[in-house]
Amino acid sequence: MKKLAAIIISLAFMVSLFAEEDIGKLNTEAARYRAGVERVQTYLKTQCSELFAGKDVMPRREQKEMLWNSWKSLLDYYFGLDTIQNSCPDFTSITPTAEQKASFICYYSSFLAEYRLALDFIGLVEKNPMLHKILNDKVPELDIPEGTYSEFKLRFLNPGIASKFAALDSLRMLYKLDKDASADMETDRKGILDAGRGKGLELTFANALKIIRDESFTAIFPAQYKISEWMGDTKVYRKGKTLISGEQMKELVSVLQPGDILLERREWYLSNVGLPGFWPHAALYIGTPEERAKYFAGDKAVSEWTVKQGEASGDFEKLIMEKNPDAYKISLTPESNHPRRILEAMSEGVLFTSIEHSTSCDFVAVLRPRLPKIEKARAILDAFHFSGRPYDFDFDFLSDATIVCTELVYKSYEPREGFKGLKFPLVDIGGRKVTPANEMAKQYAEQAGTDQQQTDLVVFYDGSEKDKKAVKSTEDEFKKSWTRPKWHMLTAKTPASL
Repeated sequence: MKKLAAIIISLAFMVSLFAEEDIGKLNTEAARYRAGVERVQTYLKTQCSELFAGKDVMPRREQKEMLWNSWKSLLDYYFGLDTIQNSCPDFTSITPTAEQKASFICYYSSFLAEYRLALDFIGLVEKNPMLHKILNDKVPELDIPEGTYSEFKLRFLNPGIASKFAALDSLRMLYKLDKDASADMETDRKGILDAGRGKGLELTFANALKIIRDESFTAIFPAQYKISEWMGDTKVYRKGKTLISGEQMKELVSVLQPGDILLERREWYLSNVGLPGFWPHAALYIGTPEERAKYFAGDKAVSEWTVKQGEASGDFEKLIMEKNPDAYKISLTPESNHPRRILEAMSEGVLFTSIEHSTSCDFVAVLRPRLPKIEKARAILDAFHFSGRPYDFDFDFLSDATIVCTELVYKSYEPREGFKGLKFPLVDIGGRKVTPANEMAKQYAEQAGTDQQQTDLVVFYDGSEKDKKAVKSTEDEFKKSWTRPKWHMLTAKTPASL
C-alpha cells in the first residue's frame, strides 16, 4: 500500500500540472495513445500469433524481446491515458456546462479506451500461461520491474473498475452523448459490455457523481514505474520555466557548429508518453547563413562538390538557397527576434527554430559527427529538403512524406554511395523500425573510446528538479543518461558537474 500511495500522490500531482491544458489538445493526445495501444497489440497478434493460439508454446529469445519491448510501450501508452483522465477539469455537476461536457467526453473516452484495450490484451495473454510469467519478469534494461503484469491484471480485473465504468456509463445519459459519442467511444463501450464488466449495476446520477468525486477514484497506474518512496515533498511545477538558463543557451551558440546533433528532454510533457527512453527528442543544428559561410569557407571539398551540384560559384550557401528557395526564405525569418539556427521535427511539422525555442528544455546534449565538412554540408542540404513536412505520428521511417524528430537526423546523415554518413541503430517498436533519440545516446555510450565511435560529446547540460537548474555535466554521466527511467525527475539526485 505504501508503494500505491506514492503512485497515487505522484499522479495527483500530475493533475495539477495539466489542469489548465486545452481539452482539444488532451483529446488529440488521448486519440494518439489509443491508436498506439491498438497498433502495438495488433502487431503482437500478427507477429506472435503462435504464442496466442491457446497452447503452451515456449517463446524463443527473440519473441521474448519482442514481448518485453511491446509490453513496455503498452504500459507507457496506458500511463498516458491515465494522465489524460487526471488532467481533465472537473465535470461533476447535475447541471453541467458545455465546458464540463467537453471535459467529461475527454475523460470518458480515454477511460473507455484504456479499459477495453486492457481487457482485450489480458484476454490475449491468458491464452498462454507462459506469457504471464514472461510479462512478470524483471527487465532491467527496459526499466520494467518484477510483477508488472500481475498488477496490471489487478488494476483492470476487479469490481472497483467495473463500478467506475458503471458510474461513468450512467453519466453519459446525463450528458446526452447518444449523438456526440464518437465511433471509437461506442466501439470501446460495446467491447466492455460484451466482456461482461459493469452489467447489472444501476446507479442514479447523484450516486454516480458521488463516486466520481470520491478521493479513491484516482488512477494508480503505471505499476512499472514504481515511483520509489517519493511522496510529493517537493511539488515543483515549472509552467513556462525550464532548467536550461538563458546564459547556457548563449554558451551553446558559442560552441555549436553546423551539422551538430542535439538531444533534448523536457519534463512534465504529455508528449513524452509513447517515446521510449529518457531522451525523447533530437534536432539538427544548421546555424545561420553567416555561421555556415564562416564554417564552410575555404573547404576545397565543399566548394568542388557545390560546383558539381550546379552552383558555378562554389558557394554552398547559394546552393542551399537555389535548391530550397521557399525553405531558405523561411529560415531567414526571425523567431521572436531570435535567428533560426535549428531544424527539427515537432508536432507542428519540420520547422526552423531558434536556439532559444529549441533548447527551452531541461536536459541538452550536443553530439558532433566525426565527419569531414563536405559530409556535414550534404547532410544540411538534405535536411533543408525536409522542411515543411508534417510530423510523423506513426513513427514510420519507411515514408518520407511525414517526418519524426530522429528521422530528420537519421535521413540527413543516412549513408549512401559516396557518403559515409552516420549509422544509427534501428529498433522494432510496435511493428515500426525506428531510431529513438535514446538509442542515439545509448549508441554513443557503447561506441565511446572504440574504433566505431561516430560522434564526440561537445557539452551535456544535466537538469535537476531538486536544485531548479541545469549544470554542465560529465561525459560519464551522459553515457549513463540513456538508462534513466522516463520519470527521472521524481527520484533524481543532484547531477555531477564538471
